Amino acid sequence: MNEKQRLDNQQVKTANSSDKKSDKDYSQYFQTVYIPPSLKDAKKRGKEEVHYHDSFSIPEEFKGMGKGRKFYIRTYGCQMNEHDTEVMAGIFLALGYEPTDTVENANVILLNTCAIRENAENKVFGELGHLKQLKIENPDLLLGVCGCMSQEESVVGKILKTYHHVDMIFGTHNIHRLPNILHEAYMSKEMVVEVWSKEGDVIENLPKVRRGNIKAWVNIMYGCDKFCTYCIVPFTRGKERSRRPDDIIQEVRHLAAQGYQEITLLGQNVNAYGKDFEDMSYGLGDLMEEIRKIDIPRIRFTTSHPRDFDDRLIEVLAKGGNLVEHIHLPVQSGSNDVLKIMARKYTREQYLELVRKIKAAIPNVSLSTDIIVGYPNETDEQFEETLSLYREVGFEIAYTFIYSPREGTPAAKMVDNVPMEVKKERLQRLNALVNELSAKAMKQHEGQIVEVLVEGESKNNPDVLAGYTRKNKLVNFVGPKSAIGKLVKVKINEARTWSLNGEMVEEFNAAEVK
Repeated sequence: MNEKQRLDNQQVKTANSSDKKSDKDYSQYFQTVYIPPSLKDAKKRGKEEVHYHDSFSIPEEFKGMGKGRKFYIRTYGCQMNEHDTEVMAGIFLALGYEPTDTVENANVILLNTCAIRENAENKVFGELGHLKQLKIENPDLLLGVCGCMSQEESVVGKILKTYHHVDMIFGTHNIHRLPNILHEAYMSKEMVVEVWSKEGDVIENLPKVRRGNIKAWVNIMYGCDKFCTYCIVPFTRGKERSRRPDDIIQEVRHLAAQGYQEITLLGQNVNAYGKDFEDMSYGLGDLMEEIRKIDIPRIRFTTSHPRDFDDRLIEVLAKGGNLVEHIHLPVQSGSNDVLKIMARKYTREQYLELVRKIKAAIPNVSLSTDIIVGYPNETDEQFEETLSLYREVGFEIAYTFIYSPREGTPAAKMVDNVPMEVKKERLQRLNALVNELSAKAMKQHEGQIVEVLVEGESKNNPDVLAGYTRKNKLVNFVGPKSAIGKLVKVKINEARTWSLNGEMVEEFNAAEVK
């Protein structure tokens, strides 16, 4: 959706507001902005050209809007949401707002939400309930809900019916319109709802406030076109749209000049990058080939889909250097029957062949994955296939989940016929295997000297520093605070299931990277 489409949409809603109300028509509550989400529209994948804009600026009439006001953003979910929060924080600062660490001191509170699982949504609704008293005590407080949950019709409907103290709802496609949305919320006595169900243009030069100055997220594409039957992301994030390579490379160079030690290239389906370009043949492997030449110690990417992991990308990753030897490659299930129901569009055999090629090119690679247990119709035998695949691949870590139906997805219409006690038992067995292989992988580091990027003090002990290896292993060690933000050498003397303990040897010399 672009600005013209937004205005046309709003005019249609206004024109239809006097029509007979259906059960799902909430426009009767509004006299101002009301553009609700539409699952039907979100499913569409049109041929409209994606326009690129590099001239974002704060409209003159909104400058100074935040003078004397403070903002607070609570973020749920994935790295993409973290990145969106950085952008919104940048816009707030450009408007003159100041950040605060507590909701009590905030004049504007935003909940940047995640829709991937039901538990994530329940946390947000619980938080909205807790914030009601704060709103009663401070009527001038603006409370907003944004992110992926806002893209769901059922969520917006529930907020309209139950959480009347919410002032604004906006989605993932129109973050750049935050100044306008805030203005509408200040001027309106009713809730402001502006959710674009169709993806928008690619907006460059949005301001960002990055968390820390050691690691940075760099978004390289938006959306997903895979439509796995369990996943809401293609509906909440729209079709795949890639940023132009020059814009990405310029951003990475700027981060390198600022002294960042690690960047992570982000996308819902990051290795589909470039497949939407019509004017050139250029993929993630080509982008990584150019970025690896930039003077930044570590480069990662997430999250990839096995179907789009091509030979060119493997070829470039095998060159090593600042391209780390850790790959997150979600498999979801080891059963061909379940993979077919999930619409993953690859087989167990194809996945194992991809792993074989990766390991042949990068012998010391560390692989992690995502797995769902208790999918509709999953049998004991099919679950056993997942366990056997896990062992065969030799994953070093996995993020494991019990299947949670998401309204609007094809899987939500399937009969959820696996009893919860069976799901829990399968998850327990899978996690036992995950723990076993993680401990085995960690044990191999004992006695070794590893490169650690020091991120700060340990969460459990301020006298201990913590950081991560190139393979994304957590390392705790005693060292001077001056090591924070630097690459250091640490000798590992104890391996635990999920972390390593060691002692600092010396600061790291980048020339010594193997």
